[in-house]
Amino acid sequence: MASVTLTKINKAYGPVHILRDIDLTIENGEFVVFVGPSGCGKSTLLRLIAGLEEISSGDLHIGGDLVNHLSPKERGVGMVFQSYALYPHMTVYENIAFGLKLAKEKPQTVHERVSKTAEVLQLEALLERKPKEMSGGQRQRVAIGRAMAREPRIMLFDEPLSNLDASLRVQMRTEIAKLHQRLKSTMVYVTHDQVEAMTLADKIVVLNAGRVEQVGTPYELYENPASVFVAGFIGSPKMNFIHGTLLTPGVSQSRISIAGAGEVVAAIDSSRLQKNAQVTLGVRPEHLALRPATAKDDGLEVINVEYLGNESFVYLQHPCAEELLVARAPAYTSIKVGDLVTLEISPELTYLFDDAGLALPRTRLTEQSREVVHG
Repeated sequence: MASVTLTKINKAYGPVHILRDIDLTIENGEFVVFVGPSGCGKSTLLRLIAGLEEISSGDLHIGGDLVNHLSPKERGVGMVFQSYALYPHMTVYENIAFGLKLAKEKPQTVHERVSKTAEVLQLEALLERKPKEMSGGQRQRVAIGRAMAREPRIMLFDEPLSNLDASLRVQMRTEIAKLHQRLKSTMVYVTHDQVEAMTLADKIVVLNAGRVEQVGTPYELYENPASVFVAGFIGSPKMNFIHGTLLTPGVSQSRISIAGAGEVVAAIDSSRLQKNAQVTLGVRPEHLALRPATAKDDGLEVINVEYLGNESFVYLQHPCAEELLVARAPAYTSIKVGDLVTLEISPELTYLFDDAGLALPRTRLTEQSREVVHG
């Protein structure tokens, strides 16, 4: 096990800047997930840690040692790739043992480590099989075993589950989580799937356009996103965003005007903003309560209803939202396509972002009031 410290890490290919001033500390034994959309630099950052790419500037320490100019082998890292990268002509035993033999380990040491790894990953019955004779999940475990057998200081995973079907991904998430609990080793995991990030990570690093947008536990990122980007990326379905104007700035609560939709009270400290500032109201799907519109209401039209067995998602058209709003509803909701509804939003369950997309502090109200947004 070892800690990883990145200080002002930059990566550029000629004039194209991929990563900018990355400062990050991964503690000994932590499970850290890099998450973000395609092209944000998360896989490049992982490859810099592994030594597969050269750092343009900045310092990388593993276990307190500066490793900028060390090879992957010298850094003591184990890498699990998206494509498994198993040798098709070799058995499971030979695949796991391959790196150890290259390192010229003694035959007895090779056998002991392969046997120990197979036991941990429950591969004992598969040691004589070749990759084509195994399922995707089994092959992924072999790929993990090959990296693990070298007893690296840190283990790196580059989107290891993206080639698996949905049910296998759930199974392998559990297997990787159990592996971390058993080994207590430092693990760094890259994914574009925020569900994987939320379920696996001790700490999540959200990357956006080559920069670190926010670092925190899954709970911290979900409950207190630092920006519109994080709020929209963490959560499934993602947070709803409605553009508005700040009517009354305040320390404990703020009043926002939604054009063509009325006013909303939010438990937000907006005291640093001026009256009439442009803001974005954020509400999670589970915090949107729906009720049928009455004759005096200008209701929002229901565009689609998705029944998922244990719940339903109701999609609404709103004039001040760039995308359809999504509300989480009971599975057997009576709401149907074409209905007109209004939204009930609790002040304490809202988020507010300034015109730069940065979150304003949330507060607590002494009285639990509710405001209705009329669509």
